[in-house]
Amino acid sequence: MKFGIVVFPGSNCDEDLFYTLNDVLHQEVIKLWHKETDLQNCDFIMVPGGFSYGDYLRSGAIARFSPIMDSVIQHANKGGYVMGICNGFQILTEAKLLPGALLHNTSRKFICKNVYLKAETQSSILTQNLSSEKAYKVPIAHGEGNFFASPDEIKRLEDQQQILFRYCNEKGEVDDASNPNGSVHNIAGVTNETRNVFGMMPHPERCTDFELSNTDGRLIFESLLDLLPA
Repeated sequence: MKFGIVVFPGSNCDEDLFYTLNDVLHQEVIKLWHKETDLQNCDFIMVPGGFSYGDYLRSGAIARFSPIMDSVIQHANKGGYVMGICNGFQILTEAKLLPGALLHNTSRKFICKNVYLKAETQSSILTQNLSSEKAYKVPIAHGEGNFFASPDEIKRLEDQQQILFRYCNEKGEVDDASNPNGSVHNIAGVTNETRNVFGMMPHPERCTDFELSNTDGRLIFESLLDLLPA
């Protein structure tokens, strides 16, 4: 399995992802500059966090039109794997590879802290090995992480088990107090209908190393790796 990390002007989590995939998980991984169109035979495309194009207009709106995104969209439409984290999630919603939109946090403030997540489905390679009973501690760092979709779209996501994660408290209870940004139904991550494109606002790549005293993010990546084809 060969991973490719797309780098835009303003990406700032590409190194974190590279370190996690290369140094921690010992995977083949390369970086792909946003002006390229060749995905270099990568099987799994990662769109990292950061502030692509300075978040002008709205987060992800300009990056969605970078040359490489046509190739990423074609890759996804053919069943190839794509994952967006934080700003990457925003870019994938702008590209219509994932449902919904990411709005400004209801506090109107940038939030950087650890939160807790609960896996909502085991019907995806990202969550299949995760326990629905455990609260996973993963950091967030965003100003526009407020997931929104229409009531009809939310119902479809619920019915088709496309919600990957919800914000919860340390006990795994999903409530308003544990919602850091106002996301509808505490949604922290979703997948598409064919379950090959994933997006989440929290940063699992920032909690994979034992030296950080938190490896909950590593469990998410290991779940993914365990279920990917060789």
